[in-house]
Amino acid sequence: MTTLVYPGTFDPITLGHTNLIERVAGIFDQVVIAIAASERKQPLFNLDERLTLARDALAHLPNVRATGFRGLLVDIARQEGANFILRGVRNSTDFEYELPLAQMNGNLAPGIDTLFLTPPPHLTCVSSSLIREIASMGGDVVPYVPENVATALAGKFPRP
Repeated sequence: MTTLVYPGTFDPITLGHTNLIERVAGIFDQVVIAIAASERKQPLFNLDERLTLARDALAHLPNVRATGFRGLLVDIARQEGANFILRGVRNSTDFEYELPLAQMNGNLAPGIDTLFLTPPPHLTCVSSSLIREIASMGGDVVPYVPENVATALAGKFPRP
């Protein structure tokens, strides 16, 4: 069985994330969305909220599940029996950031390969931090996030 781990903070999960997940779900036997606690980043949504948002957004994919983790990515990848790690890259800046991490993960966990996948062009501008900023200023994020996430963001940033 081939298992892929897709790690991230997912604060919140976006349509860019779900696009990649839907695509790899058709290739791998099992896809594990590994949501990092990331307390240092001071996420808008706590870990339980991010897990619920991801699980609800991905409920239509039977071979996908979400779990939370703290610590090294390679540790959760090993724990899950993963053969692959997925990293999404939207542009060359993302790739320059992700490449050394992938190389170090390869050093720490030989046999677990990192795959890079790009979103479709209309989603390359989407990032969780940009979504949070737009939502905080009353902007429309509906075209960029799953419906349940748009609702959750509206709860965090109610309009006057």
